[in-house]
Amino acid sequence: MKKKGSKSSQSFWEKEYKNSGHLALSTNPSEDLEKFTNWLEKEHGRKYLNPIASVLDIGCGNGRNLIYLTKTFGMRGVGYDISGEAISQAISSSRDLPLKYETRSIAGDIILPDNSQTIVLDMMASHFLNEEERKHLISEITRVLKPGGWLFFKTFLLDGDKHAERMLRENPANEEGSYIHPLMRVAEHVFTEEEIEEVLTENFTIYKIVKSRQHRQGKRRSISVYAQKQ
Repeated sequence: MKKKGSKSSQSFWEKEYKNSGHLALSTNPSEDLEKFTNWLEKEHGRKYLNPIASVLDIGCGNGRNLIYLTKTFGMRGVGYDISGEAISQAISSSRDLPLKYETRSIAGDIILPDNSQTIVLDMMASHFLNEEERKHLISEITRVLKPGGWLFFKTFLLDGDKHAERMLRENPANEEGSYIHPLMRVAEHVFTEEEIEEVLTENFTIYKIVKSRQHRQGKRRSISVYAQKQ
C-alpha cells in the first residue's frame, strides 16, 4: 500500500532508522503522549486505557509509543510505518506483546473494522500527505474509532514559527501551507491552529490543545490536540 510519491521519504527513513544520521531517534515514549495519557487517566480513570482497549499508531516508527501503552496499561495495538527498518525494530522490541505492525504508507484505506479502536495516534505523520490524502485519512480515523474514542494528534504548527514561514517562502510546494522538505525532498504540510480546528470539529470535540514554544533559532513549533469522537 505504498504510493509512488513516498519513495523519497521512505528511503530517508530507512537510512535514519539504520544510522540516525539527521535525527535523534529515541526508544523512549514521547513525553507529549505521556502527558496525554496522564490527562486521560486523570479525567476518566482507566476507561480508555486498559487491556480491552485497542490503539492504532499511524507512523509508529520503532514502536516506542505502542510499547509504552501496552506495558503501562495493557493495551492492544496496531502500528503502520513506511519504513521496513522501523517496523523490524518495532517487532524485535515487541516480542510477546499484543501488538501488530505493517510496513505501509499511511495514505489509503485503513484495513481495520468500523468502530474498532479506542485511541488513534497521529504523531508527526500525516503532515507528509497532500490535502486529498489527509482528508481521506481523517475520514478513515473517524470510521475506525469507537464512538467516544480519542484521537491524539501532534504536528507542526505554523502560527508564530518564523522558520516554517521561511521554508514556505523559499521552498513552496504545490499546495498552500506546504513546502519541500530540504532533506527528504518531499512535500511537508504545516498546519495553523484554525486549520486543525476546521478539520476536526465536524466529527470530534477538542478538549485540550498544547502548543510548544520556540526555544532557539530553527526550533520548530508543534501542537498537540486531544480530540474525542462525537
